[in-house]
Amino acid sequence: MPGMAANPSIFQYIKLPEDEFEMFFLEWFVPEKEETLAAYAMRMTKKIKHDNIVLIGVSFGGILVQEMAKIISVRKLFVISSVKTRFELPRRMKLAKATKLYKLLPTSLVNNIEVLSKFAFGDLATKRLELYEQYLSMRDKFYLDWSIEQIINWTQEEPLPNTIHIHGDKDMVFPMQHIENCIVVKGGTHIMIINKYKWFNKNLPKLINE
Repeated sequence: MPGMAANPSIFQYIKLPEDEFEMFFLEWFVPEKEETLAAYAMRMTKKIKHDNIVLIGVSFGGILVQEMAKIISVRKLFVISSVKTRFELPRRMKLAKATKLYKLLPTSLVNNIEVLSKFAFGDLATKRLELYEQYLSMRDKFYLDWSIEQIINWTQEEPLPNTIHIHGDKDMVFPMQHIENCIVVKGGTHIMIINKYKWFNKNLPKLINE
């Protein structure tokens, strides 16, 4: 499951041994009016037709797969560049929740790829804007408003069993100082699923199997 606003192309460099694993990619859809995250997760689980599954989610996708794992049986659960509980959210998101300031975010500018990349990846590198154009295809304002609200108001207080958290020590969206019990990727930023793909290709298979 890709991160907020992103499509499955963020996984394009992830290659797992084809004799052991088959990869399937989930995509965001626009939520219904006043839909809860739990209800959205239920609808997303309907797209899974397999047994013995491993769920992998990046950023907001990591939060969503945790909600999905409360509904369906999973072999393992991976959250990447994400959080396992509301306590791992950074202070600015907790402040936004308390003040409702998140409702003032300029999501109406979603067709401005510079604004969207800052929202979704916490990064605004001009040289990467063409790549962001490719990765960030979910630009519906209602979806973005809903997504931000779900992240900021997430209530989970305990990590789910069988959760493996992989996090970069340079993540600016969910800073490392708030994260507990994770596998640390040195130099990993919030977009490390793209630019640290070699680490994932090397380590994901053994993490899944161990």
